[in-house]
Amino acid sequence: MEKEYIKSPMNYIGNKYRVMGQIQKWFPRSIDTMVDLFCGGCDVTINTDAGVHYANDINYHVIDIFREFQKHSADEILAYIDETIERWHLSRTDAEAYRLFRDHYNTGKKPLDLYILMCFSFNYQFRFNENHAYNNPFGKDRSSFTASMRANLLKAWDKLAGVQFTSGPFQCFDFGVLKQGDFLYADPPYLITCGSYNDGKRGFTGWTEKEERELYDILTDLDKAGIRFALSNVLEHNGETNEILLQWYKDHHYHLHQIQVSYQNSNYHAKKSTNVTKEILITNA
Repeated sequence: MEKEYIKSPMNYIGNKYRVMGQIQKWFPRSIDTMVDLFCGGCDVTINTDAGVHYANDINYHVIDIFREFQKHSADEILAYIDETIERWHLSRTDAEAYRLFRDHYNTGKKPLDLYILMCFSFNYQFRFNENHAYNNPFGKDRSSFTASMRANLLKAWDKLAGVQFTSGPFQCFDFGVLKQGDFLYADPPYLITCGSYNDGKRGFTGWTEKEERELYDILTDLDKAGIRFALSNVLEHNGETNEILLQWYKDHHYHLHQIQVSYQNSNYHAKKSTNVTKEILITNA
């Protein structure tokens, strides 16, 4: 019987929900401690069994939402969402109501308000200006707090309860929490794509060759310490190859698994392009 996966209550760009079955078959069968180093919407975290979960992301606004979820019951969270939507007259069509609520959030910066704001924003994105004011436009006729998002929140709430969340650059994570036999999953921004998560325009630092090499150095050190890892990435995109990734994988004789995924609705995939986007998973065991 095929495993049923839980979808994050956030429609986070680049999430791995649709390919969970493909990537998880290369994860360890038994995990004591797991680290999700670039957790995003936490799809991988909530769908991977482990004794202890750590989930980290540089976007502390998103981490604050998850921490807020942990402070309240699912019923309390949903009641707050429903009351807020009604009070501010938020809908798929009222751009002015969205603008007013966005101004309200940027004044108070309450995590649950940000979650609600994201639900009505264009493509459900978390975008901030250099002052960390949320600046994503309205998702007219498309975005809202849907019945499926409500259901996803209810299903994910239990799984999120025990996760230990951290927020900061991946280089600053305390890898000392991992011991031999533990597991780390990394789904960093992809160097050769131009998704909104690595363009440096969310109020956070973008992704360059420097960060790329630093991540691979960390993974190499973890491998030497007997810690298992899995790395999601894109090896080829629109005729370009990530040569840094290719050389690192070959130098260390890691295992490369191709992931079948459609980018038909993705912002960074050119719809008319005849070139192939080759998404892969690299593991060290």
